[in-house]
Amino acid sequence: MRKFLSFFFFALFLISCGSTKNTGKVSEAIIGKETAKGKPSRRVGPNKNIATSKGSSSKEKIENTEDVKPKEIRENIIDFAKTFEGTRYKFGGTTEAGMDCSGLVFTAFQKENITLPRISRDMATKGILISFKDIEEGDLVFFKTSSKNIINHVGLVVEAKRGEVKFIHSTTRAGVIISSLEEDYWKKAFVEVRRVI
Repeated sequence: MRKFLSFFFFALFLISCGSTKNTGKVSEAIIGKETAKGKPSRRVGPNKNIATSKGSSSKEKIENTEDVKPKEIRENIIDFAKTFEGTRYKFGGTTEAGMDCSGLVFTAFQKENITLPRISRDMATKGILISFKDIEEGDLVFFKTSSKNIINHVGLVVEAKRGEVKFIHSTTRAGVIISSLEEDYWKKAFVEVRRVI
């Protein structure tokens, strides 16, 4: 019995944020179209700047009714995500009763009427790939924390200053916390950065 419980908890840890909970919503908006110079455009509004990344659809649209600065949207998303700090981990969760890593990111973006896929590995197909040196607050950081060699964890960058990157995410051990990419575990598991806004 003890071996079974150990195996069960180990398996749960390995899949951590690979939730497949169906939220019943369709992916509606990805903001941040690459311009000719390769930088994201700066205006956001209805049917403007729809993402061109793989996995995007020309039918995707944004629900915002007026032009809003991307920086303001990113700040709102970060501020809302931080309200969940201390929330316990719950596989498939998206509320203050408990949430997983992709649930936190999904919920924070949804507050700004931006619907991302519900699973971290699917989130990693949206937006545009960003060089680590160009990382900004509001970008998404992706990780491979299991032996399956697939993206299974996501965090939201809340600070990118003086070479240190801090991100908010939900972990199986501590729930929603802010971590640093300087921590050995996250540095080794890090895969890529993507910009959705």
